Amino acid sequence: MAFDRQGTGLALLRILIGIFFLFLGIGKIRWFLDSAILARQLEDWAHAAASGSVSHWYLTRIALPGVPVFARLVPFGEIAGGLALIAGVWTPLVAFLAFFMVLNIHVASGAMFRYAFLTNATGLPVLGSTLALALSGRRLPLSAGR
Repeated sequence: MAFDRQGTGLALLRILIGIFFLFLGIGKIRWFLDSAILARQLEDWAHAAASGSVSHWYLTRIALPGVPVFARLVPFGEIAGGLALIAGVWTPLVAFLAFFMVLNIHVASGAMFRYAFLTNATGLPVLGSTLALALSGRRLPLSAGR
């Protein structure tokens, strides 16, 4: 029997990224009861963003008006996505949604548009990992489903 190193590596990546998202979501549980926590963070980013920048536009037009929804959706998405990745359920779809969540936070914070993004541990490594899982297009070992 041949050992599938690529499949095993992707499965390990899936589980580790799932654990990462699970604990990110657990850390944001307070947002369910107090959306002001998220609102303060987004307002700080909006004040720091240059007028006319993509980050400023995104924060003032989408993120800040949607705080009551996002304060509940983000922790739920991170916890549910983390559990789904750990279990191997709908890996490509969940990984794509996780990629989109990470991309949103980096655009909102403005981190994506700075040189330091290239060395940020939650930047390229997480974006690359979630994108690799989303595009792998193969059934991974230790999976409950696709």
